[in-house]
Amino acid sequence: MKFGYTIIYVSSVLESLDFYKQAFGFETRFLHESGQYGELDTGETTLAFASHSLGEMNFGGNYQKTDPTKAPLGVELAFVSDNVAASYDKALAAGAVSMSPPVKKPWGQVVAYVRAKEGSLIEICSKL
Repeated sequence: MKFGYTIIYVSSVLESLDFYKQAFGFETRFLHESGQYGELDTGETTLAFASHSLGEMNFGGNYQKTDPTKAPLGVELAFVSDNVAASYDKALAAGAVSMSPPVKKPWGQVVAYVRAKEGSLIEICSKL
């Protein structure tokens, strides 16, 4: 078994791909011609986005949609950065919402939290 994908269901796949490029520098690896599914070039494990209409088709609407106006889902994406403060500032400039500015944790790691435009919770952290 190998972990291959994280897929976030969103209102606009294209807007999500653009946000993650502007905020974190991830390039689009694949965008289906329908615009209903797209992937970012994030390394070995794929971060992808699918439209809520695909969620409706796949799950009969029986899933919790991300919503930036409500509390975040109990899942976070973690992006490792060599400069957490600069990455945090870049994410905010791209439209992310601050959840917690960079803080040095007792174990030595620097960690910040933001929410993406579609509502996902994102950790920006230094290497452990």
